[in-house]
Amino acid sequence: MTAPGALDRDKLFAARLHAARARPYLSTALFALHTVVSRQVPTMAVDRHWRCYVSPGFVDRTPVEELAGVWVHEVSHLLRDHHGRSDRVAGERGLDGPGERLRMNIAADCEINDDVFGEGLVRPEGAVGPAVLGLPEGELMEDYLRQFRLGPRTQSMSWLDCGSGADGLERPWELGADGADGLSEQERDAVRFRVAQGITARPGNAPKGWRRWAEEAFHAPQPWRELLGAAVRSAASGPGAGEDYTYGRPARRSAGVPGVVLPSLRRRPPRVCVVIDTSGSVSDAELGSALLEVTAISRAVGGRRDLVTALPCDAAAPSVHSLCRAEGIPLVGGGGTDLRAGFARALRARPAPDIVVVLTDGQTPWPRTRPACRTVVGLFPRAGRARSWDEDDPDHVPDTPPAWARVVEIG
Repeated sequence: MTAPGALDRDKLFAARLHAARARPYLSTALFALHTVVSRQVPTMAVDRHWRCYVSPGFVDRTPVEELAGVWVHEVSHLLRDHHGRSDRVAGERGLDGPGERLRMNIAADCEINDDVFGEGLVRPEGAVGPAVLGLPEGELMEDYLRQFRLGPRTQSMSWLDCGSGADGLERPWELGADGADGLSEQERDAVRFRVAQGITARPGNAPKGWRRWAEEAFHAPQPWRELLGAAVRSAASGPGAGEDYTYGRPARRSAGVPGVVLPSLRRRPPRVCVVIDTSGSVSDAELGSALLEVTAISRAVGGRRDLVTALPCDAAAPSVHSLCRAEGIPLVGGGGTDLRAGFARALRARPAPDIVVVLTDGQTPWPRTRPACRTVVGLFPRAGRARSWDEDDPDHVPDTPPAWARVVEIG
C-alpha cells in the first residue's frame, strides 16, 4: 500500500505499460523517460533532457486509462522536439516571456492532441485540442501559433505546464543539464530514430501526423537550414520589409501625440522561391530530399506556405508552383542543366521573391550578375566536386557558385 502523499509508482507504471500496448511504436520512448517526483507540477511534465516530473496527487486521482494518455502526450512533446522548435520560433519572431511560452505550450498541445487519444487511450479532462480554439486539425505548432492569442478563450488553460520539454523555458523545479538521469543528445537522437523505424516499418498502425514525423526524422536537420534561417531573418529585417500597419504594437511616435494611438509598420515574412535542379545528374533520392527541404523552408518563414514557391528547372524553367503541399510539386526535367533559366523565371515572378534558394549538384552555369535579392545555394554532395565528366569535354570543370551566393553542402 502506498503511503499518504507518496507517488503510487505501481499505478503510474501500469499506465505506462497500458500506453505502450496501445501505441507500441512509442514504446522505446516511453520506457526511456526517467520519472522524478514533484509536487510543483500540476499533472505531469517533461524537461528537454527526457525526465518526466510527476505529481503524486495527480496520479492518485486519475484513472490508469487517462494516465496512459498523459504518458503518450508528454513523450510526444519530446519526440517532436517542441522545446527546440519553440526556441527557434522565439528567436525568429521575437517572442519572449512566460506568456509567449504558454502560448507555445498550447500550440504544441494542439499539434499532439488531435491524434493522441482514442483506440485504447482515454482523453483526460481538460486536454487542449485545436477544436477548443476553433482551429483546424492536422497542423503544426508553428501554424497554430499564428492563429490565436492569449485571451478569454485561453483563460482556462493558464494552469497548463508541460515543462521545458514542451516550450523550451526551463522551470525552477527541473534538474537541468547537469542533473541525474538525463539523456545525452546522442541518446535522445537514438530514441527518436528507433521510434521512427517502428512507425515506418508498420505505417498502417500510426496516425498521419506520426507518419509525417517519422519520414522527416530519418533526415537529420541540416546545418544549411540554420544558414537559410539567418538569411530569412536578415531579409525580414531589411529596409522596406515593413509594408502593413498594425495597432497590436503602437508606433513610438504615439508618445508625442497624447490621446492618439498611431499604428506601427508590420514586417511580413519574406517571399522565397526555391529553384530545384531536375537535370539528369540529380538522383531521385536527391529530388526527394529537395522536397523535404522545401517543407523545412516553409517552416522557416513561419509556416506561410503562400510565401513559398517552387521552380523545377533543368535547362528550362516552364512553370512556378505555389507551395500547398510539397509532395504535389511535379519535378519534371531530366535533361541538361542551366539554372540561369531558373533564376530568370524566379525574378520575373510578381510579387518578386526576397530570397532565391537553389538546390543543385552545382553542375550548371551561373548568372553573371548578382540578382536583386538574397541567394542561398544548397549543394548536393559530390565526390571530387572540382571535376565532373562531360561527354564532349572530359576535362570540363564546372563553374563554382558565385561569390554573392551563400553556399553550403546538403547532407
